[in-house]
Formats: sequence, C-alpha cells, structure tokens
Amino acid sequence: MRPRVPLTIGVAAFLALGAAIAVPNIASASATLGQHAAARGKYFGSATDNPELTDAPYVSILSSEFNQITPGNTMKWQYTEPQQGQFSYGQADTVVSLARSNNQSVRGHTLVWHSQYPSWVDSVPANQLLGVMRNHVTNVAGHFQGQLIHWDVVNEAFEENGTRRQSVFQRNIGDSYIAEAFRAARAADPTAKLYYNDYNIEGLGAKSDAVYAMVQQFKAQGVPIDGVGMQAHLILGQVPSSIQQNIQRFANLGVDVAITELDIRMNLPRDAAKDAQQANDYRAVVNACLAVTRCVGITVWDYTDKYSWIPSVFPGQGAALPYDENLNKKPAYTAIHDALAGTTTPTTPPPTSPTTTPTSGPGACAATYQIVSQWTGGFQGSVTVRNTGTSAMNAWAVRWSFGAGQVITNLWNGSVTQTSANVAVRNAPYNGALAPGASTSFGFVASWTGSNPAPASLTCGIT
Repeated sequence: MRPRVPLTIGVAAFLALGAAIAVPNIASASATLGQHAAARGKYFGSATDNPELTDAPYVSILSSEFNQITPGNTMKWQYTEPQQGQFSYGQADTVVSLARSNNQSVRGHTLVWHSQYPSWVDSVPANQLLGVMRNHVTNVAGHFQGQLIHWDVVNEAFEENGTRRQSVFQRNIGDSYIAEAFRAARAADPTAKLYYNDYNIEGLGAKSDAVYAMVQQFKAQGVPIDGVGMQAHLILGQVPSSIQQNIQRFANLGVDVAITELDIRMNLPRDAAKDAQQANDYRAVVNACLAVTRCVGITVWDYTDKYSWIPSVFPGQGAALPYDENLNKKPAYTAIHDALAGTTTPTTPPPTSPTTTPTSGPGACAATYQIVSQWTGGFQGSVTVRNTGTSAMNAWAVRWSFGAGQVITNLWNGSVTQTSANVAVRNAPYNGALAPGASTSFGFVASWTGSNPAPASLTCGIT
C-alpha cells in the first residue's frame, strides 16, 4: 500500500500554499474560478471520472481552473468493495493523486447510497447488514484518512415527500442507519468533515424540511454531522427563489453547506436566449452561496458538456455545464467568474417577447411577464411580483388571460388555477411576504399552438 500523504486540507490550507498557487486580487479578470473562490474563502471545483483522465486537453483545464475535485464514481461501493471484504482503491487513488499533484482538495463521494452498490449487499441477512455497512465505511474512510476535506457519508436517503427512501439499508437496519454511518465515518477519519448529500433540497419544501429536521435531531443527539450537500441538479430558469434562505437556515443549525453537484440543464438545441438564462441561473446559485458564510464551496458535476451525465438520463436535454463539448467557455462560465470576482456587470438578459408591467392594482403591487425560452409546442415563462406600496404585504395574487389558447402544465414558486384562458397565481407559503420595494418571482412551463403572444395585461393584488 502506498503511503498516505495528506492532501491540502480546506480553504485555509489552500490559501497558505503561497508561491505554489498565488491567490489573486479579487478583481483580477485573468484569475481562475478556483483562485477567485479561494480569495472569497471558498472553493470552486469539478467532479471528474477516470475514463476522462486520458483526455489531455480536458485534464489541463481540470487541473488549472479548479481548486477542488470530486471523484464522480470510483469511491462508490461498487468500485471500492466489489466483493464482500475485498476492497479496491486503485481508480479512486488515481483521482486523489491527480488532485494532490495540483494542490486541489478532494471531496469523498459516497460511502452509503441506495444505488451503485454491488449485488451481494442485497443478499446480506438483515441482522448482519449494520455490521457490513460499518465495516465498509470503516475501511473506505480509513483508507483515505487525512486525504479528503469532506465525505458524503450518506446520499439521497429521502423521497420527495420527505419520507425515508426504502433502500436496502432503511428496510433492514431502520432509521438509525444514517447516524450509524456517520459515527463509523468519524471513527475512521476524524479530520474529514462529514456530509449528508441529496438532490431537490436546494429550496424550501417537504424534502429539505425532512433533511433539516434530521440534521437538527443529529445535532441535539451528538451525531457527528458537519455539513449538508445540496446537489443542485437544476433546470433552466428554475433556480429556487428560496435557495439562499434555505442555505442560511441549515447554516443556522451549526453545519456547513456545500453545493455539491451543480449543473443546469436545458432543452436542446442551445441558443443565445437559453445560454443567457443559464448564465443568470449560475450567477444566482453562486451569489446565494457567497451570501452565506457557512456555504463553503461549489462543485459542478463535471465542467464540460462533453462528459455530462444529463443527455443519457434526460433525452433531449443537456448543455448543462459552464464549458461546451469542445471545451470552450460558455456565458455560464463568465457569469460564475464575475460573481466570484465580485464583478457587478450582469450578462445580457435573454431576448423575450414584450413584457407587460401594469399599473399597480389592489395591494399596491405590480407584475412583469417574461418569456424565458420557447420551443415547438411549448415555452417557459417567468413573472416577477414587486411590492410597489409603502407597507409590507403578506400575500399576493397575479391574474391574466392568455390570448392564443396557451395552457400552463407546470408552475413553481406559486399555486396556479387556470380556467380556459384565465390564469390566477397565488403565492407559495414561503414567498408571500414582501417588504416595500421587494420582489419575488414564479416560473412555469406551458403549451402553445399557432402563436404565443404575451398577455395584454396583468393585474396584481393581495387577494
């Protein structure tokens, strides 16, 4: 076994590298994403996978642009313990060694997950699975002791409605399996920070509420949890408006937060409008993290569309990352770079149909309608609601009529009722309160045939 040489641990150590990596002035336009993040006390990293490491141009960017790496697959159970009691670390060690050679920190992903484990785990008797899980965590976390800044100890343990996912671990061990995995990881590696990691917990909702309650309980019980990973596999134009609020509420529990698997997918093909919206979305996520001290960093789930997982899982969608398939920087890269650098100049907003900002209605609010993107038979829209009055409002409703038979098929950050052409959208439970001058937004996907004109007018009120 080769000696375990500790990696650069944490941002403080990264900054202490001095001559190895000069931390730039925050305004430096030529600095990398990783350098700008480090100057803000955070990291900006990328996932990678072993087959990609034969692509020299790809590796050159991976090694220079980012200050953190996550092995996308080869630390998972199916790779590290393919046969019971027989451990294999060669592929994961390759990624860790690459990061070490470039003074990059490493997040470990993942010790216990309901997917990508070997089939023999399903055959373990129920009364023995806890011991098997502990043994796996102990060996894998122990092998990488001192080399990682974080471990995603348990991954994706909750359903969308906030109930526990009925994985082999949940069925045969019960609710305690998550806490037991964290305890085993802490014993095996006292220095790595231990994270719970999941998707669709970036905004407020049933799933994030369930994770919040678990973390709150763990902190009260002394379970060694240090952080929450929000994966952030997002859809164009659908960054949760509550993302910063949600990051902050977890931070208030005394844990760190990391954006661990960020990508923002779109319906293909790409165009200028979608690229611009994607840039705005990436900027929103980065700014949300920058606004919360305990949001320690962001990792994109690989950095280039060339190696994105999205097209194989979501047919017809893709172009989700800051570099295109030819390793060229997209507008999303510029938005990330400028946000990390503290540059305030926004990217050009996406071209849209004409918007309507009506005279303030009851409750002194106004609404602005925007078409974000459009494709054959469908489009994505967004409405911004602003309190134009002099006192706070606790609820709002926006109404309009479609002029060409458009039908809303999905809406987020609000509650919609549509009767024929008439649409009414009321606030969600978490975004009804608006101080004077404050605004919020909701988005939707709708169908259309023939034409898709913007509504002639909108009304906005408190009822």
